[in-house]
Amino acid sequence: MGSPPGRGRSSRAYVFRAALPCLLLTALESSPVAAQSLTPDLFNPSRGGFVSPETLPTRRTAGVLPAPSDAVPQPPQPQDPNEDPRKKSDAPATTRIGQVPTYGLPAANGASSSGYDSLNRKRQQPKLYPGQPKPKKPAGPGSPVPTATPPVSTLGPPRIAPPPSETANKTPLPPAMAGTVPGQPQRRRLKVDDDAFGAVGDYAGSFLIKGGLELSTGYDTNPARLSKPVGSPVYVVAPDLLVMSDWERHALVADLRGSFSGYTNNMPATIDGLPSPSPVEINRPDFTGHVDGRYDVDRDLKLTSQFRLRLATDNPGSPNVQAGLQKYPVYTTYGGTFGFDQTFNRFQVAAGATIDRTAYTDSKLTDGSTFSNDDRDFNQYGGVGRFSYELKPGLKPFVEIEGDNRVHDQAADRNGYLRDSNGGYAKVGSSFEFSRILTGEVSVGYSARNYVDPRLSQLSGFLTSGSLIWNASGLTTVKFNTDTQIAETTIPGSSGVLVHTYAAEVDHDFRRWLTAVGKFTYGTYDYQGQNRNDKTYSLEGNLIYKLNRNIWIKGTLRHDILDSNQPGSSSQGTVVMLGVRLQN
Repeated sequence: MGSPPGRGRSSRAYVFRAALPCLLLTALESSPVAAQSLTPDLFNPSRGGFVSPETLPTRRTAGVLPAPSDAVPQPPQPQDPNEDPRKKSDAPATTRIGQVPTYGLPAANGASSSGYDSLNRKRQQPKLYPGQPKPKKPAGPGSPVPTATPPVSTLGPPRIAPPPSETANKTPLPPAMAGTVPGQPQRRRLKVDDDAFGAVGDYAGSFLIKGGLELSTGYDTNPARLSKPVGSPVYVVAPDLLVMSDWERHALVADLRGSFSGYTNNMPATIDGLPSPSPVEINRPDFTGHVDGRYDVDRDLKLTSQFRLRLATDNPGSPNVQAGLQKYPVYTTYGGTFGFDQTFNRFQVAAGATIDRTAYTDSKLTDGSTFSNDDRDFNQYGGVGRFSYELKPGLKPFVEIEGDNRVHDQAADRNGYLRDSNGGYAKVGSSFEFSRILTGEVSVGYSARNYVDPRLSQLSGFLTSGSLIWNASGLTTVKFNTDTQIAETTIPGSSGVLVHTYAAEVDHDFRRWLTAVGKFTYGTYDYQGQNRNDKTYSLEGNLIYKLNRNIWIKGTLRHDILDSNQPGSSSQGTVVMLGVRLQN
């Protein structure tokens, strides 16, 4: 079906009207076609590059100077009150037409002496006060690599927030003490002291010296530990000295502690018509001191040494004490250890050679005569080695081996026994540190000693050694110690004494200035070859009142028990003391 006649005529009219202008332009055009000419203005990137400057609509008017690109707009000049306003009206008006507008401040206008300068100008050097140290330049290309600080060993979970004590209000320090005065020389920063009433000490060069003196007096119901108690008032003088080096490398520590126990009453010379097993004068000195040194060859190798001195007497009630003595003979043990400590990554080797000398003074008897104790004097030579491996921070198992040889000044003792011997021990254990709550070292092992005299059997036994500190809370601390020793004896037929000692101590602070201390000690003395076994018990309580850092008041109550399987050798005694401690 075709389109209607009206619609076809309309389509032909549209085609005719579009073709008519095209035919007209073709007929009128007679010149040849030419492209646009290439001129330098076509490549001008500036404003108006395609238009001549005279015909720019934004050209500057006459008399207006162009503004620089970094110029700062100036405020209008104030009008002079004496100037005729009619003259001002004759001057041509300023205009901003054609000027490049500027905004803000110019580049690097607000740069400080140490900040970034975009114009690369020379920075101003800061002015320093007299004596003020010059600041270090920032690290740049070619600077040495800074030494890495060792990370703090934290065995527990990471600390989420600081404790309240770090952010609490504290007493402000004067600028001179805080070291914030400009030009002030660097001050030695004191270490944090956790004990508010502990001794501060004094510095002598690079050594920190702490000293103390404890004076106490009281009463002992049985100072000689006799089966039938005889009491006596007692006084104790106990000085101590601690010297520690404060060096970046190497170390030197001297720890000297001593005491003298004096009794005003004398013990009886005879008991039931027989010489007393206790001396008449029972005054007893006691001193323990050692000086430890460490020389750091490098990070992994250290040379170690120790000099030690022990001065004491036999314990009251011991079978080694002769009958009929006027006073206790004093023995002295001194010696040293020289060794090294080498670390191979986590593996550590420590070894050293030991030499010790034990000498007794002559015994003074009640009849005025003397008795020589040269048969008890001996020298000991030996060596000890420890091998440990750090499994993880705070846990380091180890193996320790020791061997020694004892040579007496006299081959045979007073009873005709040859007591020269050789022996040693081997033990395994571990040192540990669990979040500073439980720290210490525990080990177990076996010890044995063989004697030259065939009549003396081998002295051997199970040994334990350890030291534990448990911080139960901020106010309570629990300590545990155990030790095993092989001691010499003069009992005929006995090889020696195997001594085990176990001690527990609890310290509790009711206040920072009031502390209570409870101790319990248990010991066993096994005289091998004589079937004699002694057991000791000691229960002690102390109450310490701290007036300040220099003066403490101390009260002591102690009860001692000696239980022996030999008839007539058991004893008991109670000691009550009150004293004062002076320290610095």
